[in-house]
Amino acid sequence: MSAMIEVERLNKRFGDVTAVKDVTVAVEAGDIFAFLGPNGAGKSTTIKMLTTILRPTSGRIRVNGFDPVTDSYSVRRSFGIVFQDPSLDDDLTAFENMEFHAILYGVPKSERQARIGMLLDFVELYDRRDSLVREFSGGMKRRLEIARGLLHHPRIIFLDEPTLGLDPQTRNHMWSYLQDLNAREGTTLFFTTHYMEEAERIARHIAIIDHGVIVAMGTAEELRTQTQSQSLEEAFLTLTGHDIREEGGGGLERMRNLRKAWRR
Repeated sequence: MSAMIEVERLNKRFGDVTAVKDVTVAVEAGDIFAFLGPNGAGKSTTIKMLTTILRPTSGRIRVNGFDPVTDSYSVRRSFGIVFQDPSLDDDLTAFENMEFHAILYGVPKSERQARIGMLLDFVELYDRRDSLVREFSGGMKRRLEIARGLLHHPRIIFLDEPTLGLDPQTRNHMWSYLQDLNAREGTTLFFTTHYMEEAERIARHIAIIDHGVIVAMGTAEELRTQTQSQSLEEAFLTLTGHDIREEGGGGLERMRNLRKAWRR
């Protein structure tokens, strides 16, 4: 298999602050890959560079063979994304949210109706296609975001904390949809999560990042063996430490430094 994502010696600095340092990782086509790390470890910064939102300071990236810096259009056509924060329009219906996205991504008009209907059926929302999104539960919105991210036949889908705040039943249903998609279409899944048991159960390969550096990579079993741990959570804590991290940053001092760097 060929690599769907190739990252070599990737760096991102904000002024004097290094958020990502010499990250090298490869994700094979059709893989289910978990990217784990404490708050402020560099996960979001890395994903933003992979998805063309941030320009790297240095290093090489290829997503589906394309460079996010020089060919951002082709990279964006290659992936779908489910953000951690809601990104739907609550004042539109489920169908209208899907149709708007299909137009933005250039899905041919002759295919839109059938494609939208198929995906809404896939995530069990077809019967609610004419309902306003504001009436949906958190789980229903998340399923709609997944369907929307798949509209343009992406080769890869990025999922940033996709099950945060969902009840166990909805989480299980969501992963069932995604694993079925991976099996049927070979779509590569790249996700972040703070649920260690979720990563251990779903991911085939895992990379752990801390302070901007990849500290370990492999299967869940390999990471447990490497750290002589009984679970992935125990291995994670062994590799990253037990100190509580500030939400959205690696400590108050790091957050202050980042703010200063952004102002420059």
